Amino acid sequence: MCEGARQQEALMTYERELWEFPEGFWELDWSWLNGSVIPDWKDQEWNKEKPDSYAGIFHFRFWRFGEWVDVVIDDRLPTVNNELVYCHSNDNNEFWSALVEKAYAKMYGCYEALDGGNTADALVDFTGGLSEPMDLTEIGLNEDKELRDELFDTVLKVHDRGGLISSSIRATSESDIEARLDCGLVKGHAYAVTDVRKVRLGHGLLAYFKSDKLNMIRLRNPWGQREWNGPWSDSSEEWLKVSKSEREKIGVTVQDDGEFWMTFDDFIANFTDMILCRLINTSYLSFHKTWEEAVIRGSWRQHDDPLHNRAGGCANNKYSFLQNPQYMFDVKKPEDEVLFCLQQKDRRATLRSGRGENLPIGFDIHRVELNRTYRMHATQQKVGGSVYINSRSVFLRIDLKEGRYVVIPTTFEPGLEGDFLLRIFTDVASGCKELTLDEPPQTCWSGMCGYPTLVTQVHVMNANGLIGKDSEEVSGPYVDHFVVEGEKGFALRSIASDTPRPRLRQIKGPLSTGRNKSNNPPKTNWILFVTTLHLRDKGDHRDNDLPGTITVAIVTTTLLTNI
Repeated sequence: MCEGARQQEALMTYERELWEFPEGFWELDWSWLNGSVIPDWKDQEWNKEKPDSYAGIFHFRFWRFGEWVDVVIDDRLPTVNNELVYCHSNDNNEFWSALVEKAYAKMYGCYEALDGGNTADALVDFTGGLSEPMDLTEIGLNEDKELRDELFDTVLKVHDRGGLISSSIRATSESDIEARLDCGLVKGHAYAVTDVRKVRLGHGLLAYFKSDKLNMIRLRNPWGQREWNGPWSDSSEEWLKVSKSEREKIGVTVQDDGEFWMTFDDFIANFTDMILCRLINTSYLSFHKTWEEAVIRGSWRQHDDPLHNRAGGCANNKYSFLQNPQYMFDVKKPEDEVLFCLQQKDRRATLRSGRGENLPIGFDIHRVELNRTYRMHATQQKVGGSVYINSRSVFLRIDLKEGRYVVIPTTFEPGLEGDFLLRIFTDVASGCKELTLDEPPQTCWSGMCGYPTLVTQVHVMNANGLIGKDSEEVSGPYVDHFVVEGEKGFALRSIASDTPRPRLRQIKGPLSTGRNKSNNPPKTNWILFVTTLHLRDKGDHRDNDLPGTITVAIVTTTLLTNI
């Protein structure tokens, strides 16, 4: 299946499965909201000793499109027969959840606008974090223990750093919603993950010297009842394998309070969806990992002139794809984990005007030359990208090698207009900026004489017969320079014998014509050379010739908008 078909299939699947907030979402434990969503919450609390200070208004904040937005509401809540219609607490004297829900509905225009949203977007609104929805049924977790352990470590890290985690069992029909399974779990229900631990097995002092630990996760049913009844449920005999002090430490209780423990393996076997909402730490004064954040606001706008059009659609539209906004960033470590979040401006507040549907959005990431400073006009080496979904935000976590990259946010179809927010998180500042120029500015000299030099790309296609790393695994052969008809070029990159397609570089300057190995060279003067390179050992500065050849493709042109 071609990439475009896969993207289309993913989009259609998402449209079929777009789900509303799972039942119980508004009854989750939101105590962490104090300070961010509920500022000065102590001052807003009812004080029976100072009844005159109560004004009947409440102040909330939500993270919306890159900034915290203030929302003020009164204390009038919708009721029927003197009972709250929507969100409510089990405690008749507690109203914070109903007030937060009203403020959230006000921000989006009405209560009706909250229908059709999803948990991942809501968690971003309440935290300003990054939500990563995960389909637990598609990544082979049940069959691969190593993958499960890797995911558990990720979930543990997110939890330990203050992130929020929600999980659910997908309901495939309306009759499935609230259906209770034999194991005690409920379909179409938003379970909050309240703890993630490696639980120590055994008793006494000997247990501390053994490495027997079990990956465990604690969840809470927002109803406050109906729990998991399988292994490691509240009263199961498995807890006899854990010492009393360990049980007290992790807070095991034997009561139907809706909170329960289960092994991570059982969690994967029963739940179908999980959302990891990371709270990204960008503070320099922190003992935990910090991230460098690049925030870019942009828009997709249609224009008749291709050089000014910024609504080109996805890569399926090969003639307009590169007309989209382009953003260049650098990865400055040998390898770095990079987080991307593309968010479009929410349209739920405009439902009644007929413009309330989200645009299908996504992005591609291309590796480019280290000296790339102008817009791409030909696709380079694609290294990653998101699926295209009509969600408010799209998230991607990817490991990238050192180098320069261009990320291209797009709508799925060309010609669609909208505003977007792109956030990129790296370990070292990426220097992210928009590429706006198609070519160097015209001068009086270029107007008369044109550009004084050609622009040449050298693509290293493959390498054959190169000697691998030495016996001490210190270094391998690398390309020092290449020769084309006697003219020296510039250094390309380190290259190992087992590298089938090394990364490319761009150089500037004329190259003499070599042996043309292409039967039908494109109009941009694409010439393929097969030539023996002068190689030398990285640890030896003497010119020792080594065997081997590489195949390079050279693109040279005076028209910069060709590349």
